Amino acid sequence: MLEMIHEQDLSGSDEDQIARLLEDCFPSEYDGRSFFQQRPHCRLIWRDTRIVAHVGVFYRAVRLDGTLSNVLGIGDVATGPKYRRQGIATKLIDQALAAAPRADFAMLFGRRKLYDRAGFVSVSNPIRHTVMMGSKTGESVTESNEFLMIKQLRQRSWPSKGTVDLLGQMM
Repeated sequence: MLEMIHEQDLSGSDEDQIARLLEDCFPSEYDGRSFFQQRPHCRLIWRDTRIVAHVGVFYRAVRLDGTLSNVLGIGDVATGPKYRRQGIATKLIDQALAAAPRADFAMLFGRRKLYDRAGFVSVSNPIRHTVMMGSKTGESVTESNEFLMIKQLRQRSWPSKGTVDLLGQMM
């Protein structure tokens, strides 16, 4: 069953279940946390007595070639092995996309057919961001990133050139 939980309403039990799911899906990446670098604004989960799939949803402003834009960030996408290939992650991503009617674009970092099917496309803009090492802040850098994918949500076009300034860490 699909549920949306705002971060401030996340129970300790749900947070523990999400942390275990992320650790099962991405060993050594999460270090026991229920998020990679920053807490999302809300979580979309799929529960089958326990949490078996998760998507973190971030709503934030970024600068696209100098212009401030609202984006919906998607991160921490995970589905337990027994529940894969059932369309659960697709349903969670679809719900995330519907949750931000004012966002110009949806943005994520990844390379999976799941994201292609949801309408995300790879872009090659340089990215300015604050480097995070686990949950520790590093320097601000501008660099290429082959994993940036976007989906246009409104009329505004994505700038094919120019820097994407994330105004902080990656999602």
